Amino acid sequence: MNVAVFVSTPAQFHFYKNIVRTLNNSGVKVYILARDYGETLDLLNETGFEYFVFSRPPKGAKRILSLPSDIHRAVSWLRNKNIDIVTGFEIYGAYTSKLLKVPYVQFYDSEPSIHKLLSIQFKLMMPATDVVLTPESFRDNLGRKHLRIASYKELAYLHPNYYKPNDDILDMLGISTGEEYAVLRFNAFDAAHDEGIAGFSSGDKIKLVKELEKHVRVFISPEGKIPKELEKYVLKVPKSRIHDVLYYAKLLVTDTQTMATEAALLGTPVVRSNKFVGPNDMSNFIELEERFGLMYNITDRNRAIEKAVEIAQTEGIKKEWRGKREKLLEKKIDMTSFMVWFLENYPESLEEFKQNPNIQYRFR
Repeated sequence: MNVAVFVSTPAQFHFYKNIVRTLNNSGVKVYILARDYGETLDLLNETGFEYFVFSRPPKGAKRILSLPSDIHRAVSWLRNKNIDIVTGFEIYGAYTSKLLKVPYVQFYDSEPSIHKLLSIQFKLMMPATDVVLTPESFRDNLGRKHLRIASYKELAYLHPNYYKPNDDILDMLGISTGEEYAVLRFNAFDAAHDEGIAGFSSGDKIKLVKELEKHVRVFISPEGKIPKELEKYVLKVPKSRIHDVLYYAKLLVTDTQTMATEAALLGTPVVRSNKFVGPNDMSNFIELEERFGLMYNITDRNRAIEKAVEIAQTEGIKKEWRGKREKLLEKKIDMTSFMVWFLENYPESLEEFKQNPNIQYRFR
């Protein structure tokens, strides 16, 4: 069996890394196609995966202009590799699969209804998509191709079956025994679905650091530029070790999406604030806050800073959050094991799931 995997972002790399390893170990040949975006290639290089760069697009909505040439490049590279199935998160894999005349299995965790550009992208993708898998909390109904899974994309790599924290990261950070620290993650807001979305301003970032460092050490993981006076706080550890940094942190404060979920699933308190937050926010963030109590989604940046400072001063909060994490894991499945089963056994796996969706709970 030959599988093509499209990896366009760091989060997508993490989602697929254990899936690819498990498929390879079972004798499946996997071809990774990577987009040169953010830290994606850095992660692939650090972890030793072989890949083909199919896209180096411009930022934001302009990347639609490079779509035809990107898909052509992907198809040309895969054409003689006898691909049986394609999987990914985006439109690249969808149209590549159709040109190769093979099925496309997509994972998706951003409701199209939350943003006009997402809605347009999704309408373009669905005709070329055979199956779309989403978290069970997904608010939008995507029709007959839609399967809801009791998991998050982040549990493909942060489930205890795969993720084991390594406390040598504390030495790398220069953290002494008993010392507490916070991680701040700031978004570049340069993806297509980020058009018109904003988070912490430069002034907010400076205020946040000044207030937090009265109580804890502060480290910043920026996607884009940050004020010059904050550059000394930038994390200087390998990109592949960010989850250990999050696991041992006292809290994460962020205006991003994926890392907010990652920290929550690792049992670290999260304060998330950006213009997505509100009644039409993505369902996974609402579920993590309202069902599991692992995250605070706050629209007002000043209130978000106040909540972060409050958490920084709260004793024993990590123990409380670890307990919440355990309750979540009782309800969710191992996303990697499920995806491996689904891809290896497609299309029979699709029919089995349709007849009995509870089959997924085999993969706890």
